[in-house]
Amino acid sequence: MSSMPKKSWENDDEEPSQEQIDILENNFNKVSKQPDKCLIMVIAAEAGLSEGATEKWFKNRLAKWKRSEGLPSECGSVMD
Repeated sequence: MSSMPKKSWENDDEEPSQEQIDILENNFNKVSKQPDKCLIMVIAAEAGLSEGATEKWFKNRLAKWKRSEGLPSECGSVMD
């Protein structure tokens, strides 16, 4: 066992490349901030990431977006 701290990225995979982040950001901003499982699968294939890693990225990005908008983390959409 290694004493190195565990990476925040799923399964100790490398963090996404800038190109992958651009794909994820584009989908987050233009398609959906909370994609369903089917859309996660499509975005993951487009970005070349696992579905779990893609889902985790969207969860973390949504939390960051809510903080920047001054919304509580349990708050729903602005449209609610």
